[in-house]
Amino acid sequence: MKIKKIFFISSIAISSLIFINSLILGADSSDDGNSDSVEVVDADYMNGKEQAYNGKYKAAIVYLEKSIENDPKNADAFNMLGYSNRKLGNNEEAFKYYNKALKLDPRHRGTHEYIGRLYLNLSQPEMAKIHLDELDSICFFGCDEYTTLKKAIEDYEKTKVVGNY
Repeated sequence: MKIKKIFFISSIAISSLIFINSLILGADSSDDGNSDSVEVVDADYMNGKEQAYNGKYKAAIVYLEKSIENDPKNADAFNMLGYSNRKLGNNEEAFKYYNKALKLDPRHRGTHEYIGRLYLNLSQPEMAKIHLDELDSICFFGCDEYTTLKKAIEDYEKTKVVGNY
């Protein structure tokens, strides 16, 4: 009798875990059998990001502007537009794009890191620390963006020199 009871409880626990897992993964019981769903890749965004990280900021901006024409709610593209403009020294433009990215996604880790770096470039470490605090609350178990911005702030405070963060 004891074994049957343990088996019964185990069966319920496993069934519950499977159900919870399907909820977390977004499984849908109303599957219409259409397995042709394809995730669309934004080639303009991908090309813009690649150009930006290769130091070709003007080319990146062209691609990224095309990306937001097609998807005006792409916080990642606005973030990379901010990044590219920051690297070119276009601080007002960078702020405009970073703020748009944060309006679309207030928890966008990359934007919090990059706008924090822009504030360091402008000798405003207290503003950078506000975004570090935001990252601290967003990244419960830590994240690269938090670690990188924290180090940039520490380096800034050690040198107190305006640099390119």
